[in-house]
Amino acid sequence: MSIAPRRIRTPKKRVTQRRRGNTRSDNRRDELLAAAARLFSKNGFEATSMRDIANEVGMLAGSMYYHFPAKDDLIVAAHAEGVQELLRAMDTALEGVVGAWERLEAVCVAHLDNLLGGSDIAGVVAVDFSQLPEELRARLIEQRDEYEGRLAQLIDALELREGVDRRLMRLSLLGSLNWTPNWYRAEGHTPADIARHFVALLRQGVC
Repeated sequence: MSIAPRRIRTPKKRVTQRRRGNTRSDNRRDELLAAAARLFSKNGFEATSMRDIANEVGMLAGSMYYHFPAKDDLIVAAHAEGVQELLRAMDTALEGVVGAWERLEAVCVAHLDNLLGGSDIAGVVAVDFSQLPEELRARLIEQRDEYEGRLAQLIDALELREGVDRRLMRLSLLGSLNWTPNWYRAEGHTPADIARHFVALLRQGVC
């Protein structure tokens, strides 16, 4: 009598679901960043509380600590996002533009377009951080270094009269651009008009 071979059962593979990103959690984080940037820009860092930010997005104050343990973490994250937005805007603005002054003007137009007509995140870059604790202020300045470094390269490419301090020129231009949200009214000149005017005035004084 023959014996049928024993069928060996192979264990079934355990089907596991791929972990999907917590989309709702990510969305809430983005909402918090946008709200924080908006309130920091409007009221200042010191005058804005974590509760204010939570109320802005309809969240319990305690729930936001899951995303950001402290207000310092919020400003650092929002500011980092704002700088990245400006860097992306700079890259787009420079595409196909030749001429040193034309390139500087294109970047200044993109800068003001983002501060005045872009997202809330971009506006946080123009907030006055001079009264912040030194350690926190240093972290924010470090985030700006890449953007300001690239702006410095654009200014270095300009032909200027002898004796012009390019660093002071850059700081003056950035100061003018970043102060604009404090007085800008939409019914007046467009952001692009203002940026071009700043560059034109600067050019008259340094060439």
